Amino acid sequence: MKLLATLAFILAASAAYALDYASVSENTAILYDAPSVKAKKIFVASRYWPVEQVVALDAWVKVRDNSGGLAWIEKRALSKKRYVLVTAALAAVRQSPDENAGLVMQARQQVALEWLEDTDIGWVKVRHQDGLIGYIKTADVWGS
Repeated sequence: MKLLATLAFILAASAAYALDYASVSENTAILYDAPSVKAKKIFVASRYWPVEQVVALDAWVKVRDNSGGLAWIEKRALSKKRYVLVTAALAAVRQSPDENAGLVMQARQQVALEWLEDTDIGWVKVRHQDGLIGYIKTADVWGS
């Protein structure tokens, strides 16, 4: 009984810390070092750039990017639509979540792909802006 209670607590705690990803919805969005347009501008993100939401205020969200850097962005500049960012120099997108599956395309580093679903076996289903759909290794992307 005690073991079940402990397991339930661990599962609840891990769900509470689930990562909340979003993406930049505007062609360009400015990231600041504080939640104000008068704060120091530290980065310009392009459309589809994935971010992890860390803290949300009324009109601002503190986000983390693939480098681990933290910044503030206006909430209106974000979309709940998820994207992943290719981190490998060149990553294969395959027809199914299998190393031997046919190649759909190759994606270069820093390309944003729309996240469709996780497979829970080390692959992510993605869609390229051209409409190509396939699977990429989780280890080759950030934001899944």
